[in-house]
Amino acid sequence: MGINVIYVSASPSIYSPFPNPQGSLHQNWKLRKHKLNLRLSPFPLNSSCSRRRTTFICAANQEAEEAFKKTVEIDRLIDMLREANPHQLQKLVVENILAFNPSFWVRLAARTDTCKSEDDKKDYEELAATVMNVVDRVVHKTNEKIESATDVLKGVLKPVVDDEGEIPWPPRDPRALTLMEKEISQREQEGQLDEGFLAEVNAQLRQAKEDGDKPGLEAMLQKVLQLYASKVLSKRSYAMKGKEVLKDELFLEIIIQAPEQEWNNILINGLTIGAGDISPEELFTVIKKRIERILIRTVRQSHTPTFGSYSFSVFYLTEVVPLIYPYSFSSLHTAEK
Repeated sequence: MGINVIYVSASPSIYSPFPNPQGSLHQNWKLRKHKLNLRLSPFPLNSSCSRRRTTFICAANQEAEEAFKKTVEIDRLIDMLREANPHQLQKLVVENILAFNPSFWVRLAARTDTCKSEDDKKDYEELAATVMNVVDRVVHKTNEKIESATDVLKGVLKPVVDDEGEIPWPPRDPRALTLMEKEISQREQEGQLDEGFLAEVNAQLRQAKEDGDKPGLEAMLQKVLQLYASKVLSKRSYAMKGKEVLKDELFLEIIIQAPEQEWNNILINGLTIGAGDISPEELFTVIKKRIERILIRTVRQSHTPTFGSYSFSVFYLTEVVPLIYPYSFSSLHTAEK
């Protein structure tokens, strides 16, 4: 068996492409080693690059921390506004007027969108509208005196006061009540009809009843309260459940939005005893449900029970109940049992 031996020579040869193969191999190795070092060596960071990188990281962390702190502060303010009664809310807005910047409204909108119930969502929407109105008043009346509750009531009653300074009932001018209703709507949108206003109306009404010599003023003050309660209750509609129209809720809302003198005709035409398709029992049920909703919101939004818009809204709704007695007096007792 023969063994073939192959000899490899590094000596110069006429067949070699390199004049000095050994030197060429050595140079090739050095070149590869240099490339390998370039690939494996870490990028050299001098002190200035390191400082810049550290500065960028610290700045990013600081910005995130500041943004978180601002969000916490805005949430705290929103919670305080939600729990405040109208008088406290106005005070909070004035004290924190610079806080109502775009960041505040963006955060309030975000919290509104994440509400789990429609009632909570509507609470946030009403809060946003109220705060916006108060901020607008503060900004535009910085150099003016904000009207007191007495001044607001005088402004509301101005359309129905005659040339002699008296308030006749019924008004001599048929447009007077319409003008007064517009005045109430305008001032309610501006946030002027607060707890103080309602307390003033009730105080004046109580005094008028005690005096007994101003029937026009007494009737008009009752009308003011009725119009105001109608505005408050009309803000929320429960007549739609998805795409379904709830006839009993819709019927109650028609009553709420109508003048009180039209209630009897609406009941006759809407209840089953007349030409309608709503039973007295169904109307009692939706009134009770609406009152429960109002009371739940009152307890949730205020730690101090007051007469207020919610309480008067309950009183206003209960005024519908006696009108239903002639149509279903026995049904009421059945429903109560």
